Formats: sequence, structure tokens, C-alpha cells
Amino acid sequence: MPSSVVKHIDYDAGLKILTVVFQSGKVYYYKNVPQGAYLSLKTARSKGAYLNKCIKGVYEYESSDLD
Repeated sequence: MPSSVVKHIDYDAGLKILTVVFQSGKVYYYKNVPQGAYLSLKTARSKGAYLNKCIKGVYEYESSDLD
């Protein structure tokens, strides 16, 4: 999953939580994300562009830093 912005993504289908780890070390946990949105992000040519257009500002989130 090469991306200049996104280091890793994960999805918990039971909780509908999308976890996005950015190259900067920042981690965002997006809530109530449909599995289809995760699958679209996973296959998007530009992860950053998809996040900006379809995830950020659409779903509530919590964030933290990796230690």
C-alpha cells in the first residue's frame, strides 16, 4: 500500500471503525464507517485524495500519536 501520506489502514467491521496511521505517526480512528468506504479507500489509487474527499469531514473521529 504505497502512499506518501498514509502508512497503514485497518478496519474493524464489527465496530465500523476505520483506523488510519499517517506517515507522520498520527493515528485517526473514524467511527461508523461503512465497509464499502473502507474497501474503496483500500483500493483507491490515491489514499490521501480519497481520505480528503470521502472520509475527512464526513465521519466523526478520535486521534492520537504513535509512541
